[in-house]
Amino acid sequence: MRNYREHLRVPASYWVLGFITMATFASLVWAGFSLLTGVVSYVVLVGLPGVALLIAGEKTISVADGELRAGRAVLPLGRAGQVQALDEKQTAQLRGPLADPAAYLLVRPYLRRAVYVEVAGDYPVLKPGRRGRSDSAGQPGCPYLLIGSRHPEELAAAIDTRRPQPRAGDPSVA
Repeated sequence: MRNYREHLRVPASYWVLGFITMATFASLVWAGFSLLTGVVSYVVLVGLPGVALLIAGEKTISVADGELRAGRAVLPLGRAGQVQALDEKQTAQLRGPLADPAAYLLVRPYLRRAVYVEVAGDYPVLKPGRRGRSDSAGQPGCPYLLIGSRHPEELAAAIDTRRPQPRAGDPSVA
């Protein structure tokens, strides 16, 4: 079986519009000042947002080795309950008014569709944060994962086909 992998890169339109806007602001800041001020304004007003877009686009979703990885969340596929590819309206509802505060959401504004993955039992899906800090969402009780995707049907199918099949009397598979 083939593994599933998707990088949630920021769309090119964000880069183009961001670059044009920030270059314009940097030019306005530079107007009438020294060359050093111009260089600093371009580095700060163009470079820092560029770094922010790179960081925002570094999230990866993968289904491999019996695990679903979505950003920092790791869920063994044996703990995955109901899996459903959502349309735009369903995704908007689960991102907003129907969202559970204890759920793990890996969504981006440029991804209109998502995959709902129910977490069977009390299982902590988040690893501890950087420098060993624990995350409150990583405590047991995460009811579901909502994962934004460009290919939600493929992601849902990968989770369904790669998870272990339940066997009668086997308590290890939820």
